[in-house]
Amino acid sequence: MTVLLLLLQLAVVLVAARICGLLLRALGQPMVIGEMAAGILLGPIVFGALAPQLHAQLFPSSSLPALSALSTLGVVLFMGLVGAELRAPGGMGAQLRASLWVGLSSMALPMLLGLAIAPVLYPALAPAGLAFWPFALFVAVALSITAFPVLARILKDRNMSRTPVGQLALGSAAVVDACAWIVLALVLAVGSAQGAGAGGWSDFLRICGGLALFSAALLLLLKPLYAALLRRQLQGGRLSDLGLAAVLIGLIACAAVAEWLQLHAVFGAFLFGVCLPRDDALLHALEERLAPLATVLLLPVFFALAGLGASADALSAAALPTLALVLAAAIVGKVAGGAAGARLAGWGWRDSLAAGTLMNARGLMELIVIKIGLDAGLITPTLFTMLLLMALATTALTGPLLNLLGIHPPVAILSARRRVAAGPAPSPLPPTDP
Repeated sequence: MTVLLLLLQLAVVLVAARICGLLLRALGQPMVIGEMAAGILLGPIVFGALAPQLHAQLFPSSSLPALSALSTLGVVLFMGLVGAELRAPGGMGAQLRASLWVGLSSMALPMLLGLAIAPVLYPALAPAGLAFWPFALFVAVALSITAFPVLARILKDRNMSRTPVGQLALGSAAVVDACAWIVLALVLAVGSAQGAGAGGWSDFLRICGGLALFSAALLLLLKPLYAALLRRQLQGGRLSDLGLAAVLIGLIACAAVAEWLQLHAVFGAFLFGVCLPRDDALLHALEERLAPLATVLLLPVFFALAGLGASADALSAAALPTLALVLAAAIVGKVAGGAAGARLAGWGWRDSLAAGTLMNARGLMELIVIKIGLDAGLITPTLFTMLLLMALATTALTGPLLNLLGIHPPVAILSARRRVAAGPAPSPLPPTDP
């Protein structure tokens, strides 16, 4: 009966994810937004409220560990691909400086706003017994995330990938991703230390020391080893079964080491992906072999599990002002921070606001971060739900805000939807005033 229930759950989750994803894509939104929304629909907020008995039968608490294992595997595969896809900001010195300015400022301002609103959130939304600073630091990190994969998809759909502002946003998102995961690892270490009582700071030093040794081993030992191995196993753009097995073994082993260090499996997966060779042919081969399994089958399970952890209390009348505060801090922090960074780098106002708007896309990366925080006991289900809604809202706003700035790529988008080759399209961002 357990296997039958699991198969039934997978079927329901996949059907809901496909339907919601296709509906949102028809409205001009990234498909992942619909898949994330499907998780909320399958949770207690919608499905559980409309059919509580059926919901309890389909998703009993005893079945959640199996779904959790599948979702963790999906996130590990996905984060390995994200790490492999990550590239240092390219271009000449001016482009690199601009990416650093936008990336750091679009991370710093949301973090400052997160710290500013943390005293308001802490009394009602922090887990019992959790000290203020681990909670506040996690809120700050949660508001600072940019979804590199979702951003790349938005740029591709809008025919902006090769425009100057598109390249700026991609480079800046790479900076944010690299910095955010480092800061999040430190926040988790602080949280673990605080929960350990008197021996907390020794645990904190042990976790940080273990992370440093682990990173050094990856860079100094595993990176050259995999470079030599994959050079032989990647021929003509195709990765051999032996090469794929080697990547999966390394990916899962690194995820296990990170879990053993009391961080999270995603850190190990991400670091392993970063250590793989920066080879576009390898990235294409890995995406061809692993992405369908991760994104089509396993990540919808992660979305459903996140939706099952959501709380209807986040939508109560008393909680709506707090939800509005979280949304305002997230949107203002990202858009204003990114725009300020671009202006400091010498970009015009229109391009600067476009860069800030693109940095506001959080998507799946935000969901991964807040799920880690929920599992680590750094936030309550109510705040988790607020941050989940924030991730959906900020990502969904990206397209409309770009349209408001006068950046309309209708020909490219319609052609892509109809699978018609549109040919080279003019840049949607003409030069603007400095």
